[in-house]
Amino acid sequence: MFGYHVPAPDEAMLISGGKGGRSDTPFRVVTGHGSFVMPFFRKVRFLTLAMCEAEVAEACVTKQGIALNVRAVIAFKVGNDEESIVNAGQRFLSDQDQMSVLTGRIFAGHLRSIVGSMTVEEIVTERQKLATEVLDGSKSEMAKIGLTVDSLQIQSIDDMKLGYIAAMAAPHNAAIQRQAQIAQAQANQAAAEAEQESQRRQAEYARQTAIVQAQYKAEVDRAQAEASQAGPLAQAQSQREVIAMQTELAQREAELRQQQLVAEVVKPADAEAERVRILAQAEAEKMRIQAEAAASNNRVALDRMLIDQLPQIVKEAAHGLSGANVNILNGADGLGELASGLVGQGLAILDSVKKGLSDKPARAEEDERAIGA
Repeated sequence: MFGYHVPAPDEAMLISGGKGGRSDTPFRVVTGHGSFVMPFFRKVRFLTLAMCEAEVAEACVTKQGIALNVRAVIAFKVGNDEESIVNAGQRFLSDQDQMSVLTGRIFAGHLRSIVGSMTVEEIVTERQKLATEVLDGSKSEMAKIGLTVDSLQIQSIDDMKLGYIAAMAAPHNAAIQRQAQIAQAQANQAAAEAEQESQRRQAEYARQTAIVQAQYKAEVDRAQAEASQAGPLAQAQSQREVIAMQTELAQREAELRQQQLVAEVVKPADAEAERVRILAQAEAEKMRIQAEAAASNNRVALDRMLIDQLPQIVKEAAHGLSGANVNILNGADGLGELASGLVGQGLAILDSVKKGLSDKPARAEEDERAIGA
């Protein structure tokens, strides 16, 4: 719209001409909103409220008389209040670049003053103190021209190749280098110890591995040896068992053969020998009885008949013995006992016959007496 003006967010609009502002200001200040300006009767100008920068590179002399070249950067702007805008507008509205030039000069003067009251050691080690004192010293002066400082940074401090700062830093550098060397030596020692420990562990691992491999090899060799011997051992065991069984079978066959020989040869021979002996004894007994009969002349006929029958009786008994399977337990004594038993049986039979024959006449006489009565 014709005659209506709006300032930018980082600008202040200054309206001059007519009445409308404060009585002590030559123009009206408008920020943050627009305003109608009557043409031809009012004039509008704009003052920047944006951040500005000024650099300072000043040769300063310290309290010790040592020259230092100090570089600093100042960040500043026009104040937000109406008074600061009016003061800055009256001074810089026609050439706003002069704000940086004037600010640099103001800070250069204060920087020389503050550096002159400090030693090199304080300036180097306490840069923030230097910046704070410079800011405090320039604050009122900057406010008069409508400017405010946001920050001041000391960029560098140089003794212009005098070597004072380097000499001042030499002990610290030496200490730092010494500490660095110590740290490096410790690191090297730790690395060497770690390397030795690693080698020791590797050697120990290799030794254990060799032991385990040797144990495994010994077990494998032993197993292979046992496996190679298992066949011959099994074969030998089988042969030994076969030989034992063959030996046992041979013993059994020998025992059986011995029993067969006893049954087929020895026992029949023993029985035949016993029969002959019994016949001999019977013949001897026959001769004895005949002698007794001849001596007594009593019952000669009866005794003769019995004597004649006795060998036949014994012969029949011996004949039955010759076919029998008699077990002789006591050898020759057993055979003798058997023969004596047969002869005894023959004599017992003979006595029984004699007794029977003698009893018959007695019973006949008794019968005759009974009939006569």
